[in-house]
Amino acid sequence: MRPHINDAHRRHLGLIALLSVLLALIAVPAGPLTRAHAAACGTTNVAQGKTATASSTENAGTAASNAVDGNAGTRWSSDFSDPQWLQVDLGSSQTLCDVVLTWEAAYASAYQIQISANGTDWTTVASTTTGAGGTETRAVSGTGRYVRMNGTARHTQYGYSLWEFAVHTTDTGTQIPGGGDLGSNVLVFDPSTPNIQAKLDQIFQQQESAQFGTGRYALLFKPGTYNNINANIGFYTSIAGLGLSPDDTTFNGDVTVDAGWFNGNATQNFWRSAENLALNPVNGTDRWAVAQAAPFRRMHVKGGLNLAPNGYGWASGGYIADSKIDGTVGPYSQQQWYTRDSSVGGWTNGVWNMVFSGVQGAPAQSFPNPPYTTLDTTPVSREKPFLYLDGSEYKVFVPAKRTNARGTTWGNGAPQGSSIPLSQFYVVKPGATATTINAALAQGLNLLFTPGIYHVDQTINVNRANTVVLGLGLATIIPDNGVTAMKVADVDGVKLAGFLIDAGPVNSPVLLQVGPQGAAADHAANPTTVQDVFIRIGGAGPGKATTSMEVNSDDTIIDHTWIWRADHGAGVGWDTNAADYGLRVNGDDVLATGLFVEHFKKYDVQWSGQNGRTIFYQNEIAYDAPNQASIQNGATKGWAAYKVDDSVTTHEAWGVGSYCNFTTDPTIRMDHGFEVPVKAGVKMHDVLVVSLGGMGQYDHVINSTGAATSGTSTVPSNVVSFP
Repeated sequence: MRPHINDAHRRHLGLIALLSVLLALIAVPAGPLTRAHAAACGTTNVAQGKTATASSTENAGTAASNAVDGNAGTRWSSDFSDPQWLQVDLGSSQTLCDVVLTWEAAYASAYQIQISANGTDWTTVASTTTGAGGTETRAVSGTGRYVRMNGTARHTQYGYSLWEFAVHTTDTGTQIPGGGDLGSNVLVFDPSTPNIQAKLDQIFQQQESAQFGTGRYALLFKPGTYNNINANIGFYTSIAGLGLSPDDTTFNGDVTVDAGWFNGNATQNFWRSAENLALNPVNGTDRWAVAQAAPFRRMHVKGGLNLAPNGYGWASGGYIADSKIDGTVGPYSQQQWYTRDSSVGGWTNGVWNMVFSGVQGAPAQSFPNPPYTTLDTTPVSREKPFLYLDGSEYKVFVPAKRTNARGTTWGNGAPQGSSIPLSQFYVVKPGATATTINAALAQGLNLLFTPGIYHVDQTINVNRANTVVLGLGLATIIPDNGVTAMKVADVDGVKLAGFLIDAGPVNSPVLLQVGPQGAAADHAANPTTVQDVFIRIGGAGPGKATTSMEVNSDDTIIDHTWIWRADHGAGVGWDTNAADYGLRVNGDDVLATGLFVEHFKKYDVQWSGQNGRTIFYQNEIAYDAPNQASIQNGATKGWAAYKVDDSVTTHEAWGVGSYCNFTTDPTIRMDHGFEVPVKAGVKMHDVLVVSLGGMGQYDHVINSTGAATSGTSTVPSNVVSFP
């Protein structure tokens, strides 16, 4: 064990430090340029979560990033030699006022604080040859993007070791406040609220058929029991309980999605959610007839659950996670469905593709007849963050990561995870600018987007480790001028959840980028998660983007996304809402659970990273290709719905399907739906392709394997295992 400074030594150092401060105050009159003018220096640590590098590390557990992670229990340590340095990239040029070094027992007796504009040419802004260890604050004055501690003499025979390396900048006098009210489009109810049903009905009447409307609503219910409730949920409406457990908020009634607005057809029941509630359905069975982008999370249905519309019309969903359905789930006409880390009392049938991972009570593996793909556990998962009430205080609960998960995270004692008070969030409301949003992030705040539409003229940059970006009521971000809507740095544990990115009319190269290109840091212990984040190209108006979502950071978990190039609505056409790629994965060890990607002009999914895994994939090829030539990919007929690059040696997928419906030219043929390298480490399980009514055909399922689709009977061609 490394020796640490004892209490007597700390008291001695404390007296020396106090005497030094007193002498400094006597010798130097306070003025606008001195450190004594404390108001001139901000308190936000702008180094936290930024990219840190070092001349060396003692071992794998003492990485440079540990010194800027905001955790006083992790540290960077170097080799046992002189000199050594630690530097941090602040991401942009900053005017600095001090640096705070929190040393472990192995500290520097001599070192310089240096700054640089480019990471190569350094200017010394503070130095000492009498470093005393402990916590040292060094006043500095200068502007730079890079800051480093350059150690030249060690106090011990060990290396240099820092618990934390904090950097503060000159305070401009403007601090963005955290917390506050949730805005007019968040409706909060308690059991004594009058006319609850009337208000729910009013919102539903407005949102029932507003598929591309501008209304956004979150309906939040405080813990308690609510009688005689039937909450019909329309477009861009989220309903949720505010307890730590679903059972804290109970409806003696229903949360309902049906398809009366669309003549009993549920295939366009998109963009809505239900979370964190317990239901006692009036007739014993709740109805949740949805399609894509309609998560059912953290729900307890004390009865059955019907996933089809009244009359059993068409349905094309859907997603359940961290939920308990005491009775039987009846998907009936649902073409495909994914259920994760849940418990069901039974499951009645399947049409094409029903996938389960970590589900207690799930039917046994039997693909393709019935079409059940069942994994006993989910390899890695972390549930979506959610807003709740702790007494009268709003907080966001961040569930802990689980490995080999099975069943719900709740119902067995206190939930595992951590709580963040609302005061640590910038509560974003309609009218907020990207400049303010980025300033809040740089200040160290998380983001809570209230329901609304947000136009951004610059990229939202999420640079700090463990930042939470949570949307309520399908909050929608639109890039106005071809920028990338959001970028995440290559840092640990960012949580993106619950919002929609809508492409703008000027082409964006990418809409959501997780990690910069070339990202290589290991995030296995604390991965970034992307949950209920939906991307749309067209539909609400003209929109264009070359790539919708690009994942470069290793170990990222994509947990339920729908990435959609619109096939109906406004601004729709082969060249009008042009978009080449849906999802491109370059990072290693990326896991997708519940992946829905549709209608892109080239690869809907292109996977280049090693050791990728997908559990459930649903795809429709672009409907509007004008002719065979328009989709030709070199010598290959059509761009595969799911392409694993030839360089990949390890990849695995379970329960994946692609459907074609070439409405403009039904004679178009695809060589295959799936294209993968033929290698022992690349494995595909339970794969299907379907021609919808004979509108185009597939010649094979994977590469040149699997029977062709034919005729108009809409019968899948299946491959149970490849190779």
